[in-house]
Amino acid sequence: MDSRLFSLLRQSILQYPQSLIRRNPISNRTYYTSRYGKISLYNKISPLGDPNTSVVPELDNWVQNGSKVRVAELQRIIHDLRKRKRFSQALEVSEWMSKKGICAFSPTEHAVQLDLIGRVRGFLSAESYFNNLQNHDKTDKTYGALLNCYVRQRQTDKSLAHLQKMKEMGFASSPLTYNDIMCLYTNVGQHEKVSDVLTEMKQSNVYPDNFSYRICINSYGAQSDIQGMEKVLKEMERQPHIVMDWNTYAVAANFYLKAGLPDKAIEALKKSEERLDKRDGLGYNHLISLYASLGNKAEVLRLWSLEKSACKRNINRDYITMLESLVRLGELEEAEKVLKEWESSGNCYDFRVPNIVIIGYSEKGLFEKAEAMLEELMEKGKITTPNSWGTVASGYMDKGEMEKAVECMKAAISLHVNNKGWKPNARVIAGILSWLGDKGRVEDVEAFVGSLRIVVPMNRQMYHTLIMANIRAGKEVDGLLASMKADKIVEDEETKKILGTKQNKI
Repeated sequence: MDSRLFSLLRQSILQYPQSLIRRNPISNRTYYTSRYGKISLYNKISPLGDPNTSVVPELDNWVQNGSKVRVAELQRIIHDLRKRKRFSQALEVSEWMSKKGICAFSPTEHAVQLDLIGRVRGFLSAESYFNNLQNHDKTDKTYGALLNCYVRQRQTDKSLAHLQKMKEMGFASSPLTYNDIMCLYTNVGQHEKVSDVLTEMKQSNVYPDNFSYRICINSYGAQSDIQGMEKVLKEMERQPHIVMDWNTYAVAANFYLKAGLPDKAIEALKKSEERLDKRDGLGYNHLISLYASLGNKAEVLRLWSLEKSACKRNINRDYITMLESLVRLGELEEAEKVLKEWESSGNCYDFRVPNIVIIGYSEKGLFEKAEAMLEELMEKGKITTPNSWGTVASGYMDKGEMEKAVECMKAAISLHVNNKGWKPNARVIAGILSWLGDKGRVEDVEAFVGSLRIVVPMNRQMYHTLIMANIRAGKEVDGLLASMKADKIVEDEETKKILGTKQNKI
């Protein structure tokens, strides 16, 4: 890696805060915008994607500037934020509505706010909110929202006790209630109890819906009970009120695959595709991934072609699924073609997309190609991550190409400033330090250790590497030994052995 690339590397670090990279790119294909292209409250709030950013100042400014606040728009904003898992901000909007008295909350609004409180602050806060509601607001909606909070946080006793209250009040007449309890047992690993809930549901004259049956199918699959899964699937197919969907057959196909029944998996996948909405990118992604697990390249490529022609646009999530499938199949040339399509798609830059191919190269031992792709991205001013460079460094080290390993690790460390949670692989660092101590120039060793100490505290091995390099260069090491002592790193037998090489040189 030459100085030109490191110049690009430094430049990208400086530009990082202003980059358009999205940590959590939105997978939706449609977005709510103002009908006439005017600046709307949604336009103000939507870009505030950082969950730590409060939306209250934008709401207050909107009112202070004399703009109208429409209840319907606020409700759409809450709905959209929930869909995008921006729960803290959705709760802020809901609580702001309530505080400002913009509208009288119905049980539906209370249920939404209760759900958001549970997600953001936990079930105890949701419980407190529920208890403070007026009796006329304690309906099946708010009871159901609290049950969902208990289930989501795996509070088995509270969930079952709350279900009993709902039964007593006549609020357990929806499949949603029983589905929650089935989800609870699934989440706590008690799959054997799921079918009992389905039975109780039917005995209570509550018709199971698609999700009810799918949870039960999943529970049998998780127990590797294929016969039980097939029994529920056949029962579901016989129900006149059920319209079989692609998702159910995809779930069954996955369990057939895990059970080593590829023919049955393919049969289920064909049924799934027959019921797939031709514009459902998510459905295509599931099927593509499952065919990749079956090792069926032809079906993966066929479905990708169908998806591209059926969907108006392919989002990054689609490309990620396809690239992961091709890499799993070992089809790196095909993956390169799809990556080229993504580059020309106009989609926002997301490093996770090219990183799949970089990982594929690394898994195949093609570290030169992985490094070349990383360098190309850097030259284009695109963001890379320290972990990707570290992976390539590890590969080079395992091949004994230590110079290249050092250069890639230097790149990884240089990117650490924007990835503070990243830590270099200890094994790779140990190998590089050992090699530098034996063969590295003093200037190179000092530069590497100097950058490394920003990421990890100075330790014995780092000092040993510096001492060894200085001894080989015929330089004094008293200053290093003093610094080592100041850092409360005592000399050990290895230190004495290293210092002994200095005596031998004299």
